[in-house]
Amino acid sequence: MAITWGTTQARGVLAATITGAGLAMLDGTIVNVALPWIGADLDVSISGLQWILDGYLLALASLVLLAGALGDRFGRRRVFMIGVIWFGTMSALCGLAWNIEVLVAARVLQGIGAALLTPGSLAILQSAFVPGDRARAIGAWSGLAGLATVFGPVVGGLLVQAGSWRLAFLVNLPVVAVCVWLTVRFVPESCDETAPRSLAWSGAGMGALGLAGLTAALVELPVRGAGDPAVVVAAVVGVLALVLFVLTQTRGRAPLVPAEMFHDRTFVLANVYTFLVYAVLGGVFMLLVVQLQTSLGYPPTAAGLAGLPITLLMLLLSARSGRLAQQVGPRAQLVLGPLLLAIALLLMRRIVPGAGYLDAVLPAVVMFGLGLACLVAPLTATALAAAPDRHAGVASGVNNAIARTGSLLAVAVLPLAAGLRGTDYANPTALTSGWRSALLAAALITVAASLLALGVDNQVLTRAVPAPPAVAEPQPAAVQECMHCDIAGPPTQMSAARKAA
Repeated sequence: MAITWGTTQARGVLAATITGAGLAMLDGTIVNVALPWIGADLDVSISGLQWILDGYLLALASLVLLAGALGDRFGRRRVFMIGVIWFGTMSALCGLAWNIEVLVAARVLQGIGAALLTPGSLAILQSAFVPGDRARAIGAWSGLAGLATVFGPVVGGLLVQAGSWRLAFLVNLPVVAVCVWLTVRFVPESCDETAPRSLAWSGAGMGALGLAGLTAALVELPVRGAGDPAVVVAAVVGVLALVLFVLTQTRGRAPLVPAEMFHDRTFVLANVYTFLVYAVLGGVFMLLVVQLQTSLGYPPTAAGLAGLPITLLMLLLSARSGRLAQQVGPRAQLVLGPLLLAIALLLMRRIVPGAGYLDAVLPAVVMFGLGLACLVAPLTATALAAAPDRHAGVASGVNNAIARTGSLLAVAVLPLAAGLRGTDYANPTALTSGWRSALLAAALITVAASLLALGVDNQVLTRAVPAPPAVAEPQPAAVQECMHCDIAGPPTQMSAARKAA
């Protein structure tokens, strides 16, 4: 049977998925702090340091959709656990890397592990919990997993100063061990039993290549410029591959993303909304850290910690926000959240040279945190609930891929649209002018997202779910969960229904 909130197994499933997702989040922020030490130790140029970050990002963004589909077909717990173990193994290789080539290669491979575990963590919650508790579970996941982004710079700084940059990667190993134990002990297996076991690998390859091409173009655009051959080729390859991907999905027998998912208006609106909101998050967070350091003179650690209230508010309010959306419907929060973000963005225009933290920065980040806490859990729950449960992995993969693409696009385009060029990042006057222009553009985007939310089905989280067929007698704990998975674990509604049949 499905898991209910407050039980021991529910806490175990939450702990496993939060630990797994936290690995990917923690790794990104820890590595940022370690970059100067890596450069000094391995004698690396700035481009080499960029690829330590970009290689990981490319693999993660390009494969997250495929990973979601693999989880639906071959078992969400299985793919999630493979991702966690793969991530840990590559973390060890990163920590032992003897030159920059090995480190970048290991980071690319580490990104594959992150892609396997990221959509799986949400798909597990969607498939394991009873419908009435899913939004609350996703809210708890959003708040607690986000702590990794706050503690990453602090933990990374302490590890690097206490020992070596290598510890920033090796610290993942005990976390991986805990996550694997929790997954084996508590997480039930599930999959989409209606999906064909085969996968259209040509379509999957086109999808991955398309996302990789666009990601590479967006990552390199600010560095190389729009006319650089590498950027142009990557963009063209990405667009052509995505066109071929769409053709294979509409004509193939085993599509990676079933077309029926896009027949649901709420699913489409939730993902367009995701693109807009995460575009704002990606662009504003990047520019905020730069503005605090260049124009207000903050040291790097202080600039990173200036946004701590955002994560604290997410931690305190996300589960409550998810529960409220489950009770009254998500539409009101999806409309209100972006409007709070718009107010926060207008308040951020006061973050200029000479402004103080308490009078300028703190009110803006508090309002920003309230906006995020209002919308993130309902948005994620809506994007997953709008798709059939059997497609939970694909739905999570689509939503993750869209969110990351939105962030990447904003990081590349928003500064240019705001008039920031060349060395403007080091010029407080030019940076502040571009910063204020970018905030106005971002505020307009959030208002557009708020209007979009008016079309969301307010009953999407409370739709009636048919009761599973009765089972003559309780099933033992160690049973196979689905025909495709062949893994033992606590029974689910899906396996019970099959046995009854």
